[in-house]
Amino acid sequence: MFLIRVLPALAATVALAAIHAEETQQLPVVFTDDFEKGATQWEPTDAKAWKLVKSEKNSYYRLAGRSNYKPPFRSPTSISLVKDVVVGDFIMDVQVQSTGKDVPHRDLCFFFGHQGPDQFYYVHIAKRADDHANQIFIVNKAPRVKISQESTKGTPWDDGWHHVRIVRKVSDGSIAVYFDDMTRPIMRAKDKTFTWGRVGVGSFDDTGNFDDFKLRGIRIKK
Repeated sequence: MFLIRVLPALAATVALAAIHAEETQQLPVVFTDDFEKGATQWEPTDAKAWKLVKSEKNSYYRLAGRSNYKPPFRSPTSISLVKDVVVGDFIMDVQVQSTGKDVPHRDLCFFFGHQGPDQFYYVHIAKRADDHANQIFIVNKAPRVKISQESTKGTPWDDGWHHVRIVRKVSDGSIAVYFDDMTRPIMRAKDKTFTWGRVGVGSFDDTGNFDDFKLRGIRIKK
C-alpha cells in the first residue's frame, strides 16, 4: 500500500525534472556574469551598498549594507539590475550566499519583470515563511502583495553558498523557484501582469553575495 502511494508522487517528480531539463536546454543564453571582469553590467539602487570582492581564486558581487534608497511603495530597498537586458520567458541561475544575521527574515531577493521602480515581481527567500517572507510578490504601483500559491515553511539559510533558480513562463503566467534541489520548487505562483522586464538580485534589508549569474531566455526589444 505504501509503495502504491509513493510511486505516483515519485513519477510526478521525475516527470517535472525531465520537463524542466528540456526547457533549460531550449532557451538560449542571453547573459552571463562571473564578475571576474568587474560589475559594470549591473545597475544598483545605491552603488555605495555594493562592492566587487576579488581574490586569487574567485570574484563575486557583494551587497555589503542596506541601500540608501526609498522605493515609491513598500518593497525591497537593495536592488541591482542587469543593464540593457529585457526578457519574457526566462530561466535565471545564480550562486548565492546569505551573510545576514540568522533571524527568521534573513533574506535574499531576486527580481524580474522589472518595468520601473513601482512595477516588478520579486522572490523573497527567507529563513521562515509568513505572509511577508519566503514568498513571491508583485509590486504594481502599490505596496508589495504576495502572489505565491505554494511555499515551504522556510528556506534553510546557512553561511554557505547555494544555487537559486527561477523559471518564468509568460504564456501561462507560471513562476517556479528552486533552492539547491533543481527537481522540486520551493515556491510557485501564476500571474500574467508583467510579460516582460529586467532581472536582478538584492535583498529587502539584508546582506549577501552573488556569483556565476546565468540568464537563459527570450530577449525582448524595448
